[in-house]
Amino acid sequence: MIKTRPTVLLYDWDNTLVDGWAGVTAALNAAFAAFGHPLWSVQDTRERARVSLRESFPIIFGDQWEHARDVFYATLSEQHLQHVQPMPGADEALAAGTPWPQGVVSNKTGRYLRAEVVHLGWGNYFGPVIGAGDARADKPDPAPIQLALSQLGRDADESVWYLGDTALDMQAARAAGVTAALIGDAEH
Repeated sequence: MIKTRPTVLLYDWDNTLVDGWAGVTAALNAAFAAFGHPLWSVQDTRERARVSLRESFPIIFGDQWEHARDVFYATLSEQHLQHVQPMPGADEALAAGTPWPQGVVSNKTGRYLRAEVVHLGWGNYFGPVIGAGDARADKPDPAPIQLALSQLGRDADESVWYLGDTALDMQAARAAGVTAALIGDAEH
């Protein structure tokens, strides 16, 4: 149970504020097809995609991971904005959060993340928008949360809430010394 009122709200992105899984799945499947891997459904992606590309692709594609990355990003660049949709209640939650500084910390690559924020018209809600590759390491490392707090001129403490939908998000929040707030049922 959370006992401290927030002074800062930081959010995960995918499956917390937006549903962009169709776009991520299309890009993954383009890379998988290029290497003869089985394709994933959107549900597979929801269940399996947790860590950033720079951590997962070397494991999946071995020494060809950089080529797979290029295929993934080419497809994502073409399609991701067509697929991204707000999660139910996200607009209302962000509007309700305006009394506090708000930011995003995600394992989605920063330039795609920032393009989605603009596409949805949510730029005014957020100070920092930190994606994969923006900090020295990606979640679950605390570095992206620390970078967001640095941009806000804030120190980590329990009044900073990090809202996310996965165990990885909760791990990152705890490692950063902020309050971890689980959104959803964490069925995945």
